[in-house]
Amino acid sequence: MSIQKLLITGGAGFIGSHVVRLFVNKYPERTIINLDKLTYAGNLENLKDVEGKPNYRFVKGDILDNAFLVDLFKEHAIEGVIHLAAESHVDRSLHNPAEFAHTNIVGTLNLLQVAQAAWKGATGKRRFYHISTDEVYGTADQGEFFTEETPLDPRSPYSASKASSDHFVSAYHHSFGLPTLISRCSNNYGPFHFPEKLIPLMIHNILNSKPLPVYGKGENIRDWLFVEDHARAIEAIFEKGKIGEVYNIGGNNEWKNIDLVNLLCRILDKKLGREDGTSAKLITFVTDRPGHDLRYAIDASKLISETGWRPSVTFEEGLDQTVDWYLNNPEWLQHVTSGDYLKYYSEMYGKRI
Repeated sequence: MSIQKLLITGGAGFIGSHVVRLFVNKYPERTIINLDKLTYAGNLENLKDVEGKPNYRFVKGDILDNAFLVDLFKEHAIEGVIHLAAESHVDRSLHNPAEFAHTNIVGTLNLLQVAQAAWKGATGKRRFYHISTDEVYGTADQGEFFTEETPLDPRSPYSASKASSDHFVSAYHHSFGLPTLISRCSNNYGPFHFPEKLIPLMIHNILNSKPLPVYGKGENIRDWLFVEDHARAIEAIFEKGKIGEVYNIGGNNEWKNIDLVNLLCRILDKKLGREDGTSAKLITFVTDRPGHDLRYAIDASKLISETGWRPSVTFEEGLDQTVDWYLNNPEWLQHVTSGDYLKYYSEMYGKRI
């Protein structure tokens, strides 16, 4: 029997909202509980299209609140967890490492403890799926690709906190038999991305003719994956993945940061009717951040061979869709950059929250 009561933590965030939408729409027989603290990056406007669905529930709460989690698991009889709730921006982790340790490590440990206690002796299918990042592997040499066996070598407070939470998830599987899964994904891009990350920040600044800050010489390399393809990969792993295993998710799509920024400049100049090269003049090189990994590169062959998942769009197609989404949704971008979206919470969820 399949899991009927699924808890998705961090479901109002960028990746989480796409995962929630996929499961709500594809599995109407399941109850999807979206747990989110609604920090600056959690935005319920991302889920307007599913908020009225009968199988969707939103709950505002903090994974650091152990008593709250115990009550949540009892009230909703949770059978599965997809854990996306995390502090995720590297720059923020450099300014406040302790906050990242609390949320990403202690919060994950709380969820593990509550799930272990709630599912002890239970019959039927249970799954605890922890979403991690390729950043836990550190930096990859040219020609090298991260596999699931690559030793963890985190270089920032953010990646250190995620690596630690990965270890706790694995430990709960080996020590207590908790049915766990872990995935580590490359950089995502797509609609609803908060404009502190590279691609949405560049789009926002190009639209407003603001400087385009690029770290160092822009030679850091990242593998990019369309967020909806990541959501499909998460579904594939949750449904078909082997308990206790780790799965890498990647787009096989490496770009130097400076090349990606120049590409965005050309795309937006064309779409906005600007002379080619106009936006590129906004590129501003800034002091590199500490511990900035040079290159991430994912080998996703295990995921592909075991589940049949593959990216559905090319980078050019996905990037074009992403740019068009931001051009067609100026209100969303204006709301998240001004804070106006907070009004939506009180208007639509005030009584429920």
